[in-house]
Order: sequence, then structure tokens, then C-alpha cells
Amino acid sequence: MTRTMFTLISAGALATLAFDVFGQGLSPLFGYAKLAPVGLANSTLKEVFGASPQGVAYLLHMLTGVVFYTLGYFLIARPVQKAVLPGLHWTLTATAYGVALWVFALYIMAHLVAGMPAFLGFRGITWVALWGHILFALVAAAVIEAHKLSFTFPTRRVQQAA
Repeated sequence: MTRTMFTLISAGALATLAFDVFGQGLSPLFGYAKLAPVGLANSTLKEVFGASPQGVAYLLHMLTGVVFYTLGYFLIARPVQKAVLPGLHWTLTATAYGVALWVFALYIMAHLVAGMPAFLGFRGITWVALWGHILFALVAAAVIEAHKLSFTFPTRRVQQAA
């Protein structure tokens, strides 16, 4: 259990670092848009709670990446894929999961919750966010897969009548 928790937190931390380095460092360095995940978290908090105390948006961004998005791959995306398409390589699952995270972040959270244009208006930041979320998912999945962690849904045994 401790090994699993450490691996999942490490996967989330490395994936969040990769996401931030790509979206806030490399992308603008090469002339593309700069991601603002803390700004999105701040807007979401203000919309939902009416305020966003200093630092809470940053903590929400970190908690989302390090814990929740990583658990989503480990507990939902990969087990569902193994049950439905067991032969599919994990990189394809991670890529699809990254796209799902992008839809969640830019449509559900940014648009439906925070009131911003859907997918932030399909401007440059939209596509940087897409690649950033795919990168996040691939890094998190690579750490999880390298440590051979897996989760399977519990099954109920049905007793046969004697």
C-alpha cells in the first residue's frame, strides 16, 4: 500500500511538473501560448465560492495534478481499458485519457463552471493545453506502468445452488 501511494504521488508530481514546464516554459519559449492553470483554478474558485484566497488556486492546481488526475488514470481509465480492450497498449490509453482531461479542463471547468468561452475560443492556448494534458497523462502513466501498478475492479462471486 505504501509503495503504491508513493508511486502514484510520484507519478502525479512528475506529470504535473512536465505539464507546467511544457505549458508555462517551453511553449512560450518557442513562440506559442503560455498555459495558465492557476488562473483557471482561480476563476473556477471565484465562480463556485465567490472568492479565491491567496494561494488556494495554486494548491488546487497541484492537488488536481498530483492526486486526482493521476488517480483517474489508475482507478478508471486503465482498468476500464483492460476490461474492454485488454490488448491495447497503455500509451494509447494514456493519450485518450489526456484528451479527456483536456475536455474536462477546457469545456467543463473553463466553460461550464467558470463561464469562459468553450475550449477558450479555440485559440493558441487551446492546442497547447491539448498537448500539455496528453503529456501529463503519458508521464503519469509511464511511471505507473514502469512500476507495474494495476487496479482491477473487485468482482462478486455468485454461489451456485447445490
